Amino acid sequence: MKDTWGLINTGHQDAAINMALDECLLLWHSQDLIPPVLRFYGWSKPTLSIGHFQKERTIHFPGIEQHGCQFVRRLTGGSAVLHDDECTYSLVVSERKPYIEDSIRKAYHALAQGIFAGFKELGIQAQFSMPEDHFIEERSAVCFERPSDYEMLVDGKKISGHAQTRKMGVLMQHGSLPFTIDQDMLFDLFAFSTEEMRARKRKAFANKAISMNEASRRNITYDQAVAAFTKGFETGLDLQFTPFELSDSQWEEVRALAESKYRSDDWNLKFQKKVQA
Repeated sequence: MKDTWGLINTGHQDAAINMALDECLLLWHSQDLIPPVLRFYGWSKPTLSIGHFQKERTIHFPGIEQHGCQFVRRLTGGSAVLHDDECTYSLVVSERKPYIEDSIRKAYHALAQGIFAGFKELGIQAQFSMPEDHFIEERSAVCFERPSDYEMLVDGKKISGHAQTRKMGVLMQHGSLPFTIDQDMLFDLFAFSTEEMRARKRKAFANKAISMNEASRRNITYDQAVAAFTKGFETGLDLQFTPFELSDSQWEEVRALAESKYRSDDWNLKFQKKVQA
């Protein structure tokens, strides 16, 4: 018997709303107020999101201002991601589900089946990035510079990124599925020791990452991506979906959290605050 999840497409929102809504979904599901949910969304402005524990010293804030980007800290870990021309997904599901393993790596593998099947729907032949084959010791502040556990590769280049957290018995995962990648903007957003180093990293990036449009050799629309990855999660995880909508009071809760947390320097710049203290 197929498991039933809610499905919601919230369109293009700003950074604080997007992150607050993901956190609210986690909270509501932990309280059994909502079913497991798969959400799709976009970004109303280019946004650099950084991992929960990432230090801000890796970020070049003049570049963020130059490109009119928003900046937000995620609830999940991992490296910084430029969210621009992309489809983003998030999901919340109880750790009690039999297909959610205790191991983070195994849980990534199970959930990645939906992304893998979604790429097939778009005609993109992706492969899993297996940690034992693809991990390198070099660390990077830029998410798409290196593959992580069970992310997708096309011709050896990373095509998607994801991050995960577990709180209150709920697994939350969200991921970036870019249509295009603005490499000039991306590398303007990070701090480098020299401009020569920035230019070298930017040049090398083309061999490390690929977008969905480049991989498919066509322009994929946001709606096409949502349809493909919805189908991917249905077949890859053997799910069925029912439409899910937020009530007015739930939207009020999201907006309140966005204002109190995700627009706050205390959250977004919390490591700078600690240094100053």
